[in-house]
Amino acid sequence: VRVVESGGGLVQAGGSLRLSCAASLLTFSTHNWGWFRQAPGKEREFVGAISWSGGLTYYADSVKGRFTISRDNGEKTVYLQMNSLRPEDTAVYYCAAQKFAGVAVGKVDNEYDYWGQGTQVTVSS
Repeated sequence: VRVVESGGGLVQAGGSLRLSCAASLLTFSTHNWGWFRQAPGKEREFVGAISWSGGLTYYADSVKGRFTISRDNGEKTVYLQMNSLRPEDTAVYYCAAQKFAGVAVGKVDNEYDYWGQGTQVTVSS
């Protein structure tokens, strides 16, 4: 399984970025997907997640109202639209899929099985 994030970069505070996560999973449309991030010196934390159908989304309180997760099952891609970015959003962002279909959407990294290599997001003040 190949998972590849893209779209990271350097942006000023208040700006926007859209991250993409493409996967080679043949059963892409049956998996829940999550976004996580890890800042230097900190543990990886949950950002948000989306159910297999796209009908359910969950967000960490720190990004609620600013970030939006969506998916295109036809393109086998998950997106993370990030608006009103803050310096504290600076981190490596990872997307991940839960292996089994029909499970509850996970909010903890150990509930996810397939991971990308991450993409760096840096927000300058």
